[in-house]
Amino acid sequence: MSVFAWFGLVSYCPHTKVAEFARHLKDGRLMGSRCADCGQLSFPPRADCPACRSDRFGFAEYGGAGTVATFTRIAAAPAGFEGRAPYTIGVVDLDEGGRLLAWCGATLDGAALAIGQRVQVVPRLLEESEAIKVHYTLEAPGTTWAKA
Repeated sequence: MSVFAWFGLVSYCPHTKVAEFARHLKDGRLMGSRCADCGQLSFPPRADCPACRSDRFGFAEYGGAGTVATFTRIAAAPAGFEGRAPYTIGVVDLDEGGRLLAWCGATLDGAALAIGQRVQVVPRLLEESEAIKVHYTLEAPGTTWAKA
């Protein structure tokens, strides 16, 4: 099966550089890329280095620790999310580099989230279907996880 099918997509391209990233997502791993030429780390993973433009890379597992760069509390949710409101989402600067957007998780009080706060990002993989559905949650520092 094509890895694109895991995302609910059809690919007509015979080769892709992102196949291994899809496998890591299915394993519940938080992965970035590391340039084989200059060592630059990137999250989200990039097939081409943003520093030296090399197309040679490998994957590097991220620990998920980071700092809240900004956040917002959603009270009037968009269609499809009304049942979750109010909720908090934040942008995190990962210690290894890169940023991601994540929901406030069960171990943090969304009303008390603050810019500069240390958090742990946890990947959450929903497996009700063959398709990959992943999101990240912000948790208290030191929170560990296993495949969702």
